[in-house]
Amino acid sequence: MQVKIIALLITLCVVSSVAPAKDHNIPQVRDDLVSKDLKRVQRIVKPTEDFTKAERFEAMQGGAGTSLKLVNQDAFSQSSANLTFEEEMNFKLGNALFRKLWVSSPSSTHASDGLGPLFNARACQSCHIKDGRGHPPEGDADATSMFLRLARAPVNDAERVALANYVVQTLPDPNYGGQLQDLAVPGLSAEGKMIISYEETPVSLADGTIVSLRAPTYRVENLGFGELHSTTTLSPRVTPQMIGLGLIEAIHSSDILALADPDDKDGDGISGQPQYKYNPLTGYLELGRFGWKAQNPTVRGQSAGAFSGDIGISSPLAKSPYGDCTEMQAACLAFPTGVQPRLGDSEAPDPVLELVTFYSENLAVPQRRNVDDAQVLHGKELFYKSGCIACHTPKFVTSRKANNKAQKFQLIWPYSDFLLHDMGEGLADNQPVGAASGREWRTPPLWGIGLTESVSGHTFFLHDGRARNLTEAILWHGGEAQASRDVFARMEKTERDAIIKFLESL
Repeated sequence: MQVKIIALLITLCVVSSVAPAKDHNIPQVRDDLVSKDLKRVQRIVKPTEDFTKAERFEAMQGGAGTSLKLVNQDAFSQSSANLTFEEEMNFKLGNALFRKLWVSSPSSTHASDGLGPLFNARACQSCHIKDGRGHPPEGDADATSMFLRLARAPVNDAERVALANYVVQTLPDPNYGGQLQDLAVPGLSAEGKMIISYEETPVSLADGTIVSLRAPTYRVENLGFGELHSTTTLSPRVTPQMIGLGLIEAIHSSDILALADPDDKDGDGISGQPQYKYNPLTGYLELGRFGWKAQNPTVRGQSAGAFSGDIGISSPLAKSPYGDCTEMQAACLAFPTGVQPRLGDSEAPDPVLELVTFYSENLAVPQRRNVDDAQVLHGKELFYKSGCIACHTPKFVTSRKANNKAQKFQLIWPYSDFLLHDMGEGLADNQPVGAASGREWRTPPLWGIGLTESVSGHTFFLHDGRARNLTEAILWHGGEAQASRDVFARMEKTERDAIIKFLESL
């Protein structure tokens, strides 16, 4: 089904008299501020050079919506503190739908029909446990919060044009679509099982400390629908944490584009570039900012994609009730769907998608801890002076034109530029996505990273969870981040400990 839809998009691109070239209507300057406010914002977001004390409002890293609740396993599941009473109700309804377990069709619970037929999880919460970070299957068969993206190389000029113009960001495997589903409804075979093996490699730091890094290798066993295409690549992805998504969407596009330097004109070795996605409804490109390769411009689009790919549930933005099933999977397409005409033309019609989107947009960023601690401040200084903020941009002031008042004109501290960066061969998945090469990844926001163990019960980091702690995560950095990584590797243990302490305070 997905293959058929993408083929249709490619055909429309080729035959259209107005080709969807790389055109956009993305503002290049902040059109939400008067000159006086713009100068004030530019002054506020400029990185500090004073590390003797915490900056003003630094602890409130999610702006006025920052959660002040006690730190515990539910630290990522709190609503934005500045929501109205009515919005709190919508947040709770969205939370209930986020936790909802979908069932296969037909079922007596009509409003929950539509699971699969192929899927990776039965509920959003199954992957985003406690709204936190996913993990690789360590020592057991639980791969619920991690899956494999599938993509193949183009085989003709039409596909190459569609990729170049972002009409599609990847091309799905002909048999298995864009994602490997390791679960299926009763009576249907799953697509296969992800197998991970690790090779440990010792890394020597300048002070004699030895750190072991584990390099993963991926393959698929028990393929249920024939062989993968000869050019199909496997890209592992753990589910990211959910906090602050509405604030990220509220960052003015021009502030992200202003950080881009794809040709490295300033010669600093950092060449972040923006990601784009074509919107067939408007005919324009949109700026991507969500997902490991920034492939989605909006929280709503990200939510619809997860409903479809992860659970097999259709929505107003992803109408196929068969999810990621392809036309080569006849057995999958023969199963009944959960579309109920009296409820709409999809299995998760609005307001379901709308409420889940609202919930996702308003999960609050927790308040920072220990911002005035001497070791934290020293670690912050080392983090800044090591060049880490060249990609992990500390702060933004969100747009006055944000859709929700709760996200408007907020000073936030995500520590990300939301651009694509070459992270070196060690982290390469060799799977291009839109503007992202097989070596490029979006800079992930760092807010909340210090609460990963409290919320998710583990400390696995990076796109595939290979890093078992923050030190390993830093040492895996290569490409544009190689210089900063090497500075860290040359530090004394007390300095490395200070940087880790700073990251744990976020």
